[in-house]
Amino acid sequence: MSERVIVALSGGVDSAVAALLLRRAGRDVAGLHMTNWDDDESGYCSAAADWQDARAVAAELGIALHRVSFAAEYRARVFEGFLADYAAGLTPNPDVLCNREVKFGACLAYARRLGGARLATGHYARLATRDGCPRLLRARDRNKDQSYFLQQVPSQALAAAEFPLGEMTKDEVRALAREAGLPVHDRPDSTGICFIGERPFRAFLGSYLAPRPGPIESADGEALGRHEGLMFHTIGQRQGLRIGGRAHGDPRPWYVARKDPARNALIVVQGHDHPLLFAAGLTTAPVAWLAPAPPSRLACSVQVRHRQEPVACELDWNAAGAGVRLDEPLRGVAPGQHAAFYQGDECLGGAPILAALPLAGAERRSSAA
Repeated sequence: MSERVIVALSGGVDSAVAALLLRRAGRDVAGLHMTNWDDDESGYCSAAADWQDARAVAAELGIALHRVSFAAEYRARVFEGFLADYAAGLTPNPDVLCNREVKFGACLAYARRLGGARLATGHYARLATRDGCPRLLRARDRNKDQSYFLQQVPSQALAAAEFPLGEMTKDEVRALAREAGLPVHDRPDSTGICFIGERPFRAFLGSYLAPRPGPIESADGEALGRHEGLMFHTIGQRQGLRIGGRAHGDPRPWYVARKDPARNALIVVQGHDHPLLFAAGLTTAPVAWLAPAPPSRLACSVQVRHRQEPVACELDWNAAGAGVRLDEPLRGVAPGQHAAFYQGDECLGGAPILAALPLAGAERRSSAA
């Protein structure tokens, strides 16, 4: 008998088709529906509807479905750090940590308690084995590729993972779901942060962190207005600043260029292509390598946001972190986000960004503008 595969059945079309493909391949399949958030009083979280959709899919496929809450694990391992990072003026990415700590941490452990040897999900990514180690590869559908969000999953967890959708496009997934009569074939893709759904983010964050108003300043120190808290802004942001043009009549919009947590100041510049919005490099915290650790200096590419085109770089790293010199300037590098490193289609690993390194002379050119 084949190894039992537990499918993380979310209620969406992707995990449903992952389970369908495994069933058609003759695998021993069971479903596991997990919830990571236990506060649905506002009505923004879709946990109840997700559970009903997962039940309908399991019934259609004829597989057992288990249900578990990892809300406590999520709050302790992901959400508390998420709040601490925002309070420090950073821009964290909880989805990266959710994959490491919950989906391929707590959920994988629970799947093994259910007798599962492997855990399958609806992620768009591929796996290969080289030199006896699992290797994480981009999905064939580059528009849906989710390898960036899997950059922190340990190799031992990847060795037990399966991504049945890795070779498929989203259109193919929906067509297969429709042909198979799966009840979620036309369900819209979920958006927003994984644990809070699509509720207004500013109001949600403000319910946990007290606003800390402070000055909005130009790069040369001119007072322009007030912000309600650094946590509500990220590098490269245009919306929500509520400041107009300067006295000399420059009509270009304002963008967030930098945060100064020590002074609780938000530094802004005018123009989408202002040099202070670009980085020549970046530094990171210690890198989590998915494959065997590479040489301490290597040529690769880096991606600092989901769906951002990777940029060629030179990476120098040691146990304390990494320095990254970019081959071309990169806009909107935000401390607190994660940098994922690639060679071709292979994701080598990733790390939280500590700082963006400015273009040479950018401060001087800004003051002279």
